[in-house]
Amino acid sequence: MLKYIAKRVGLAIVTIWAVATITFFLMNMVPGGPFLSEKAISPQATAALEAKYGLDKPMFQRYLTYMGDALHGDFGDSLKQRGRTVTSIILMKFPVSARVGGCAVLCSLLIGIPLGCLAALKRGKFLDSLISVVATCGIAVPSFVICTLLLYFLGVRFRLLPTMGINSWQNYVMPVMALSFYPTAYIMRLMRSSMLDVLGQDYMRTAKAKGVAGFMILFKHALRNAILPVVTYVGPLLAYTVTGSFVVEKIFVIPGLGGEFITAITGRDYTLIMGTTIFLAALIITMNVLVDIVYKLVDPRIKLK
Repeated sequence: MLKYIAKRVGLAIVTIWAVATITFFLMNMVPGGPFLSEKAISPQATAALEAKYGLDKPMFQRYLTYMGDALHGDFGDSLKQRGRTVTSIILMKFPVSARVGGCAVLCSLLIGIPLGCLAALKRGKFLDSLISVVATCGIAVPSFVICTLLLYFLGVRFRLLPTMGINSWQNYVMPVMALSFYPTAYIMRLMRSSMLDVLGQDYMRTAKAKGVAGFMILFKHALRNAILPVVTYVGPLLAYTVTGSFVVEKIFVIPGLGGEFITAITGRDYTLIMGTTIFLAALIITMNVLVDIVYKLVDPRIKLK
């Protein structure tokens, strides 16, 4: 186990380095710069700003300097938000995205897993067809359409919920619904297909032959094996939703990390783009490593090598 974990951690470090390297060079190869959008700025002022942030140095030298600072947790100062460091921006914005994303993941699991199991148990019946239709719609409909429908009906038409900000628990309802709709539908389909495969195994037929109740067969014997594909999906899902959905945060005016990332891209804030990209990559890779370890806890038959 320890040897496997050490190997995965080593591969994770290499992957994060590769992501940071590719992002750095691609970002700097794009024509333009972070100060071109400044109003009425002279060439001398532009040169002074580039010298202040080290953008006048050769690209490879800037790369070595940045990677050396990043190893010590220093992602530099934001080029657009003067006087603020990238690390402070991430630490301030990430908890907001984490709360919304965490609630969305929890709702997705609490709704998607039971409904997927129920659809498998009622295979071919009306309830199975209804759940399959809802799951298909959830996967096919984009998140911005869900956000628009929620805003119109719950926010404007019936005035049940606030439409922007994140000041009270009511502000969380629509963003969480919009964020969790797709993963809930995907988990339902994933759980249904996995459960159907498990229910067809020999040991499940033996349990039925012995007269074990259907509820016990489903949730005691079958669920532990059928849930493994969902565990695989939860790793990257958790990293994505916790970091924040860019579209959902933008529509509901949530001051999270997603909005900062979009602003950094449009404003060519190189340091903030790099910091958030490395942070997101590290989070996704960490979740994948944890998922592999959880495999062993869920199913002891799995051997980690």
